Amino acid sequence: MLVVGAGPAGATAARTLALAGIPVRLLDRSTFPRNKPCGGGISVRVLSRFPYLKQELPRIATHALSRLHLEGPEGESTIIESDIPAALMIRRVEFDNLLVSLAVRAGADLVTGADIVQASVDGGRVRLIARDGRGFEAGTVIAADGVHSVIARRLGLNRGWSPSSVALDMMEETPRSALRDVDPSTLWVAYGFDPRPNRNGDSGSPEGYAYVFPKRDHVNVGIGYRLSYYRAAIEDSPYALQRGFIDQLRSRGIIAGESVRRNFTPFHIPVGGPLRRPGRGRVLLAGDAGGFVNAFTAEGIYYAMVSGDLAARAIIDAQDDRDAGFARRYRWACRREMGLELRDSVLIQRYLFSDRRRIARVIRSAARHPAITKLILDYAIGSRSYRAVRRRLLASSPHLVFSLIAELARSFTRGWRGR
Repeated sequence: MLVVGAGPAGATAARTLALAGIPVRLLDRSTFPRNKPCGGGISVRVLSRFPYLKQELPRIATHALSRLHLEGPEGESTIIESDIPAALMIRRVEFDNLLVSLAVRAGADLVTGADIVQASVDGGRVRLIARDGRGFEAGTVIAADGVHSVIARRLGLNRGWSPSSVALDMMEETPRSALRDVDPSTLWVAYGFDPRPNRNGDSGSPEGYAYVFPKRDHVNVGIGYRLSYYRAAIEDSPYALQRGFIDQLRSRGIIAGESVRRNFTPFHIPVGGPLRRPGRGRVLLAGDAGGFVNAFTAEGIYYAMVSGDLAARAIIDAQDDRDAGFARRYRWACRREMGLELRDSVLIQRYLFSDRRRIARVIRSAARHPAITKLILDYAIGSRSYRAVRRRLLASSPHLVFSLIAELARSFTRGWRGR
């Protein structure tokens, strides 16, 4: 059994398989610890979904937050607070290394320096070739090798994401000695952030977001846009955009210090929704490779871990079944646990960014409807399921929700493909 990619999806899959007694090799092109560009925010519900993390997270720098500053494209803003922590801030260099160590402890065989460049299927076996010429072969493979998955491309599971299905995230993770957030107790997020001084009367909202994520010893500051929008509407280079964003934040007293160029890394995030078929035959795609990212919040770590765990369990459950049907089992498991949630995230993203006034209304509603905001926070911290929150919203504010659903349905029919 091979798992390719030792990020959150791959390491989680390898651990689940190893604990079930299935021999598994975990391949990655890097050695650990290794840096990975990412905002590094995870909803606290990860602790209820993966309870073993509670005793392991103290091994790394973890910062819990319960306060969110939410801002819209016209400057409207609100503060949302939870009675208990709602988000965990981690550094991927530490978090990924932790997950890999847990997989190895469970019995997974870690193989580093394995940069897979070729993949093929022959006689029911999957064959992989690394850049250094090493070959790997297995009957079943979980590909968690990132947004531009080589295995997905080589085997025809995903020929590549369109520019409208990928976000360009531009961020830096810098020590507090050089750059720091003025209020380290608050997660700062802006939707529809526009770096242009003149909007030329556009009613649409810039298709992106900006954030300040306080860490224990670092701060992550970033700005991201749908790639198609960035190419069409943004003239600045990625780092020029980042530097201008930090200048704005400093002038507003939100951060202090200077941007550090060497800590800046642009990267891609799939935000078009999961692949309709995140697997075929005995090859399953997990994490970013399968598109398991919330299109509205751009959160991917939680969904990566869930998809890795579900992929592993689909394989475990089919061990005694000659007609294994790994891909079918996996597809339905993902739909049951994440499908509706991730589909809605795509529709909400498209609905809100089509008119900047809609984001403003959402922000104002957070202050006017604390009960609804509390429901959403309950979901974020894991005390309520997504389906339960959805049902409660329908029961408490049917007119508001039905009007939103009608708009989302129109958005859906106009172009959401789901692949």
